[in-house]
Amino acid sequence: MAGQPAMITDPRKEHTKGKQALYANIAAAKAIANIVKTTLGPKGMDKMLVNAVGDIVLTNDGAMILRGMDIENPTAKMIVEIARTQEDIAGDGTTSAAVLAGSLLEKAEELIDSGIHPTIIIKGFLQAADKASELLDNYAIDVTKENKEVLLKIAKTAIAGKGAEAYGDLIAGLCVDAALEVEVDGKINVNDSILITQDPGQSITETELLEGLVINKARLHSAMPEVVENAKIALISADIMVQKTKNKSTFQISSADQLTDFLKKEEEDFHKLLDKIIDTGANVVVGTKNIDQNAADYFQKKGIFAIRRINDDNVKSISRATGAHIVKNINDISEKDLGYAGLIEQIGAFDLGKTYFRDCQGSKTVTILLRGSTEHVTDNLERTIDDALQVIKNGIEDEKIVPGGGASEIEVAQGLRAFAATIGGREQLAISAFAEAIESIPKEIAVNAGMDGIDTILSLRAKHGEIKNAGLDVYTGEISDALEKGIVDPLRVKKQAIKSASEVANMVLRVDDMLKSQRREMMDVNPEHNIHNYDALGL
Repeated sequence: MAGQPAMITDPRKEHTKGKQALYANIAAAKAIANIVKTTLGPKGMDKMLVNAVGDIVLTNDGAMILRGMDIENPTAKMIVEIARTQEDIAGDGTTSAAVLAGSLLEKAEELIDSGIHPTIIIKGFLQAADKASELLDNYAIDVTKENKEVLLKIAKTAIAGKGAEAYGDLIAGLCVDAALEVEVDGKINVNDSILITQDPGQSITETELLEGLVINKARLHSAMPEVVENAKIALISADIMVQKTKNKSTFQISSADQLTDFLKKEEEDFHKLLDKIIDTGANVVVGTKNIDQNAADYFQKKGIFAIRRINDDNVKSISRATGAHIVKNINDISEKDLGYAGLIEQIGAFDLGKTYFRDCQGSKTVTILLRGSTEHVTDNLERTIDDALQVIKNGIEDEKIVPGGGASEIEVAQGLRAFAATIGGREQLAISAFAEAIESIPKEIAVNAGMDGIDTILSLRAKHGEIKNAGLDVYTGEISDALEKGIVDPLRVKKQAIKSASEVANMVLRVDDMLKSQRREMMDVNPEHNIHNYDALGL
């Protein structure tokens, strides 16, 4: 037994260590970056995602592509996580973050092959990321929410390359107007204050911004009013119907008159309950649960507009927009619980229409009603608008933008090379490699536009010495002042992409040992052998 290695792990588990583990992880990260890099830039290609039931999504949104992939490799999953983080924090730049992470690890692999230890590379990458953030701060340009023209440019840059790019002016204008409408003290709550509703079957040009909200529900009775002015809204989270007794009980009825009296009494009690709602002054009833036919008929006779089975998201939106309190017990409702809207109307057929809440006083809620020829069109339009809203939000909240078209990447790369010369030791090699990796973003944008990547980078470097904001216009193939061309990005998107990519690259470089258990499927067990089919003791 002497000289034999001691086995300390389960031999059935996959064990990879040293450079083999490191190279395997780098290869996985590069594979993910290679998948999404062709979508980068205004002329990037789309990916077709087909799920298990055959539903198709066409998109060049990096975060959506990575979410839609069935990834098992742990390192690849880390790249997916940075895309999610990028989307949560900055709302855009997910593809750039993934591509940059892959490029950083590719450069790190070259350094490792030349004899540089991963620890040295990590240290250099950390210094480079901090310096890059500082360089971007110095390069950024101030902007305010009053400068609507700049906000429109930010939105158009985000829209470029998306399927709805032909309608860029319309979409950018709607998004800027929506963001400014809900802005409060320099902050914008995109998820809660700006609602997006799809209405396929019409032209994209008919997409509109509403000061209020739209609910995909129709009134319960054709005789109910279609339009309610000065609407007072009761928002009830309870069934509005005759309730059954909770306890089992029986009683005997000896005649038809007794049955008639009983039913009449039950109806009177129910109407008294409904009158509690009406007596508050409510002329619109919104129910989150069921409103039965008896209640609908009674509300119709009283001239009440009623809708039912509103989902939780819509309930919160109605409450926020109108000021209505969500009432769980009808007996407790009062006038103070009512919300207000200047106008509530149903548009469309009686049983298929939508309910519009307009002129909600003091409300900071708006709705973008998307229209397009098919659901695929409106789905893609919704993703485009979401990206545009997020970058506008970043511009308003941070009040900082940077020139796009690769201008900011070239500025950072040149600054990092100058910074590397001041650093002693091998860390300067890692910092220089970081600079080259950052230039991979404008390089891929150029390649996706049918241009030569290397020539474009060289031209950008040369032109940057003459024009500080020199960037690439992929539509003309020229390098000019990106700021004058209106090609701009929020500072937050660029800084977060560098931060996310550098952090995940450093995490991968720290791994020199990988233990992976074998995947095991559940054994097929015949129903008669299920443990629940045996007596407790008599097996």
